[in-house]
Amino acid sequence: MNEKKIKTVLIDDEKNSLIILSKLLEKNCPQVEVVAVAQSVAEGIKVINKNKPELVFLDISMPDGEGFEVLEKINDTSLEVVFITAYNHYALKAFEFSALHYLVKPVTGMQLKEAVGRFDDAKNEDLKEKIKVLNSNINKNLDRLILPTSSGLNIIQLDDILRCESSNNYTTFYLTTKKKIVVSKSIQIYERMLSNSNFCRIHNKHLVNLKYIKKYVKGRGGYVILTTDKQVDVSEGKKKNFLKKLSEFAVS
Repeated sequence: MNEKKIKTVLIDDEKNSLIILSKLLEKNCPQVEVVAVAQSVAEGIKVINKNKPELVFLDISMPDGEGFEVLEKINDTSLEVVFITAYNHYALKAFEFSALHYLVKPVTGMQLKEAVGRFDDAKNEDLKEKIKVLNSNINKNLDRLILPTSSGLNIIQLDDILRCESSNNYTTFYLTTKKKIVVSKSIQIYERMLSNSNFCRIHNKHLVNLKYIKKYVKGRGGYVILTTDKQVDVSEGKKKNFLKKLSEFAVS
């Protein structure tokens, strides 16, 4: 029985990039069927509306505008998008915060396999909400984060996160509203994403918002007391970095 193909559109202003991407997909992702290609924002809107793809690989920067404009003007936003970008590190963080998938040029076959492999997990998520969060974060202070769960997308302010707790490959976010959100991603991912914010990994299981630490109690590793009176252990191995970051935060 033939595997159902994923209808896919490729949008990139560089013809060579389209050829290379098509060949890489053909070689590495046989479940993908490229039904159309486009080399501009205007053409991209037309081919998406005509072909109704399930998946789009979209270059961000094109001569007649940015890839975001394509998504703002198409009729159907139930499709999944993988951005192809040469953006800098800061802008890429904005993509991560908005739970949007991206690949950095030059793209490899392995990266494409991983991107297509995430297709089923990402279906039915709200693309418009993701783009809204991306636009609010890009070129500004990163202040909003999308947490995808089985029930949908949760858009939260960083200041509303008290702490994160790891359990195998899941991370639980504890919010100031007393709400808990469980995400099927490891805490290492969020440690990296939040590294330039007021967050610090104080234990293999714990990532805390320094803003909500009321007291540090000394010990071999010690522990912190949050403003909610919750006690969270500090591991001996992470103590030095934690105290350094806490001191920097206190004088900032």
